[in-house]
Amino acid sequence: MGADHQQRLGLRARPPAELAPYTATKNAVAGLTKALSLESRAHGISVGQIDVGNARPPMAARMEAGVPQADGSVPLAPLMDVADVARAAHNMAKLPLDAHVLQTTVVANSMPFVGRGRRWRRP
Repeated sequence: MGADHQQRLGLRARPPAELAPYTATKNAVAGLTKALSLESRAHGISVGQIDVGNARPPMAARMEAGVPQADGSVPLAPLMDVADVARAAHNMAKLPLDAHVLQTTVVANSMPFVGRGRRWRRP
């Protein structure tokens, strides 16, 4: 959603800083997941993708102090238990072979934009 469109809708939002590399790699993984899913069907293999929003493994510890945004602010990042992501993966894996989840997203409930964060509500 472009800034002009956000402004017309009355949304006050700032994208995270350094968004381009993240967006490029995320879309590359999504494309690869779809291609592998199509190519592996003939072999009875299911391929799925889990998009994880701010889980709390040791690797994400820096996010508890805040994440720099494009406007220079450093708001605290909402985090969720990494076990919730493991449950999503387990649910995908236990499906029968004739069904699969191509893509799912697991985020902290208060995460901005996708979740219910205050920064993305109308003023």
